Amino acid sequence: MQPAMNKIEAEGLSRGLTNYGDPAFSLYLRRSFALSTGVSAELLARPVVGIATSPSGFNNCHRHFPELLDAVKRGVLAAGGLPLEFPTISLGEVFLNPTSLMFRNLMSMDVEEMIRAQPMDAVVLMGGCDKTVPAQLMGAASAGVPAIQLVGGPMMTGRHRGERLGACTDCRRFWAQYRAGKLGTGEIEAIEAKLATTAGTCAVMGTASTMACLAEALGMSLPGTAAIPAVHADRLRAAEATGRAAVQLIRSRITPRQVMTGRAIENALRVLLAIGGSTNAIIHLTAIAGRLGIDVPLARLNELSEATPVLVDLKPTGEHYMEDFFAAGGMSAVLRELKPMLDLGCIAVTGESLGARIEAERNLYVDRSVIRTAAEPVEPVGGLVALFGSLAPRGAILKRSAADKSLFESQGRAVVFESLQDLAERIDREDLDVTPDDFLVLKNAGPMSGTGMPEAGYLPIPGKLARAGVKDMVRISDARMSGTAFGTVVLHVTPEATAGGPLALVRDGDRIAISVAKRSIDLLVEERELGRRRLASVRATEPPRRGYARLYAEHVLQADQGCDFDFLRGT
Repeated sequence: MQPAMNKIEAEGLSRGLTNYGDPAFSLYLRRSFALSTGVSAELLARPVVGIATSPSGFNNCHRHFPELLDAVKRGVLAAGGLPLEFPTISLGEVFLNPTSLMFRNLMSMDVEEMIRAQPMDAVVLMGGCDKTVPAQLMGAASAGVPAIQLVGGPMMTGRHRGERLGACTDCRRFWAQYRAGKLGTGEIEAIEAKLATTAGTCAVMGTASTMACLAEALGMSLPGTAAIPAVHADRLRAAEATGRAAVQLIRSRITPRQVMTGRAIENALRVLLAIGGSTNAIIHLTAIAGRLGIDVPLARLNELSEATPVLVDLKPTGEHYMEDFFAAGGMSAVLRELKPMLDLGCIAVTGESLGARIEAERNLYVDRSVIRTAAEPVEPVGGLVALFGSLAPRGAILKRSAADKSLFESQGRAVVFESLQDLAERIDREDLDVTPDDFLVLKNAGPMSGTGMPEAGYLPIPGKLARAGVKDMVRISDARMSGTAFGTVVLHVTPEATAGGPLALVRDGDRIAISVAKRSIDLLVEERELGRRRLASVRATEPPRRGYARLYAEHVLQADQGCDFDFLRGT
């Protein structure tokens, strides 16, 4: 009679056996090593829920993850599964050089390969800080194993002299005042200590909160969990419920491909526009969709934007914070208002349709000072638009809900900065030839620039103008900006300057015209002159010689394709 271990079931620890040429021996050895962890044989026989967790000493947003992890494990165990956590790369937004976006694809590869290589029947994705959630969703989409997202939640606000503060919109506001000479060194240092006072992601509708909301809109996280503050007891209960749901996923076998369909992506775009979300979310949502072979045309974004009102009154476009959004009804309230515009047949990881979810939440309390009705919105049209024209043939992005409307139809003289270093060296010089009506232009800060497309598109107002009281002016670049920033900032100009796009040809004194009404951005220079400049231009960027930087330089796509790697896009 053969030992029972010769019968190998492809579930739990029996999945994806290490190859020793003898499957029965492989399972025998794996069980032996698993028993050395002190877990009982009874538990080791259960289906496995992997937990991809991303805490780090370099990621303040995730410092509460050990407690959150314990709650997920409780849920898995209670539902009959075996929880096994595993670490992945952690992307702490403000601790990475040159910028976190450069390492998003690396984290997505880490997540994908570890899900695929290790024996798990489903996986819980624990993320929060800006690039971690998109990286996890990208990796899970490619891996194809049933997956559910758990976000860490936003910080609570702090206080300074009776005023509420929240990273990082308020940090930009106060820094602008400091640059303008309106705050002293002692005051800015006092504020610094009060901007981020708890665990969690930025307290406003920045990129982290936007991606949390989009994960819920896509159906990849449990209903009502996107906005729960990081330090709230409900966050731990959500973690436990997510663990339970992961075990249910093993039975239902619902995969990310079944949840994140083209229709679900369009629902998420609607939500992005309605919450006044981050410009970065366009890049991330495009990359996630691209892993599944789904395109996200910027022209379609414009169509949706015209028909989708801004409903959420949160900073940086409004007055409130994420803790207010949570108390006001959160994503459930937003989805209910958007119901006539959404595809209600899309399913979530729970197996429930979006329509059924909305129907089940009939008695929801909604604070209308934070989440408006579709009939009385914050803005009648969506928060983001794409601009096209001779300066951006494949598009650029403007967050119009956080911009000065008086600048929407304007022309200006270009004041050009050739690089990030050039910007840093000259922006505050007294002899900089600039007026409030000029357009600040930053080149060579896109995905192929060697700087990883940093959040430098929010160019500071030149020092002498800031001191004169100028608070906004048109800024144009192939870079990104933080979702917590505000201003009339045109971003993601594609193709980028380093790739030879028209932005590379802009010179000081050129006239540029933008029209939000016409969705246009044009360089008003004759084609003959541009042709002469092309012939004279020399692009001699030294490619990285080794490691991930070389892989990134050789394979990163442009912003309109999500800045993913060409070999990672799906079909």
